[in-house]
Amino acid sequence: MQDNLKNLANIDTPAAIVSLQRMQQNIARMQQRADALGVRFRPHVKTTKCADVVAAQLDAGAAGITVSTLKEADQFFGHGVTDILYAVGMAAHRLAHALDLRRRGCALQILTDSVEGARAIAEYGRAHGHAFEVLIEIDTDGHRSGIKPGEDLLLDVGRVLHEGGMRLAGVLTHAGSSYELHTPQALAALAEQERAGCVQAAERLRAAGLPCPIVSVGSTPTALEAASLEGVTELRAGVYVFFDLVMRNVGVCSTEDIALSVLTTVIGHQTDKGWAIVDAGWMAMSRDRGTGKQQRDYGYGQVCTVDGVPIEGYLLSAANQEHGILSREGTADADIVARFPVGTRLRILPNHACATGAQFPAYEALAADGTVQTWERFHGW
Repeated sequence: MQDNLKNLANIDTPAAIVSLQRMQQNIARMQQRADALGVRFRPHVKTTKCADVVAAQLDAGAAGITVSTLKEADQFFGHGVTDILYAVGMAAHRLAHALDLRRRGCALQILTDSVEGARAIAEYGRAHGHAFEVLIEIDTDGHRSGIKPGEDLLLDVGRVLHEGGMRLAGVLTHAGSSYELHTPQALAALAEQERAGCVQAAERLRAAGLPCPIVSVGSTPTALEAASLEGVTELRAGVYVFFDLVMRNVGVCSTEDIALSVLTTVIGHQTDKGWAIVDAGWMAMSRDRGTGKQQRDYGYGQVCTVDGVPIEGYLLSAANQEHGILSREGTADADIVARFPVGTRLRILPNHACATGAQFPAYEALAADGTVQTWERFHGW
């Protein structure tokens, strides 16, 4: 329930702040991209794990959701979302949970990339009189998991599922290596590689007489830079809803697009070092130092005014569990006490929105009029 008395001046710190205006702009931008490319859009909700955010994505036109845990599937199914893709390789011990969801009416799709995994799914499904809907994960960039598009293994897995009585729903890939790029040209090339590889895998399955109705691709950078998605049926992306400093370095958003920040309070100083001490340490920001490998290192985050305006040159340069160290890049700031007096409220933009969001039990959703509404999120597996 909205509390009109709650605002950035009176909520406790540290707090995870979501700018509703920026979030809605990000949602609209990605949905428009999917619509223009002629594919359905299935957002990955692991970034937010929040029913209020997902409702906004579905209202904008998203068709179903992607999750990274079965707990997410449980939570969102409980909020009325039935079209759910569990996009992590299915472990055999989770099949009972997946079956329970499906028997309760959730149209859950699951994923595998091995003969062993496919056999486990097929055997469990047959033993319980149920045909799971299964996608095969495709490796189009050597980033993580999946089967390469041209491997014989692809057809072996497909046959185990199809001949084993399961519903071979299609193929899926994620070009995670896009996070390592930072030019439109490189991102567009990887987007085409992602598309072509996944389509090739689908065509090979079909040529072998195996069904493959779904061709699912996506990462936030490739989704935003793809020139064509010919042969693709579904696009996925997740972090776009908030964006973060890693995505800013990749080049698919500006600092002004980042919708998630951490509200913090100055609690002390080390004047000889030019430090201000804030109450947002790594327990608030997370340990993720993703920008440390990119062309611009933001430490543990970009310092902003309480209104969200970046203060150039000032970063959260180090962090302990509950203490953050705010300092100026380069030479120490001799006027740090006057610039950031004790009690000053600031906002810190995160390196990785997924990791920072995971530190909090709720978001404080900030409206354009300055009022704040609490949105619950959930943790765990």
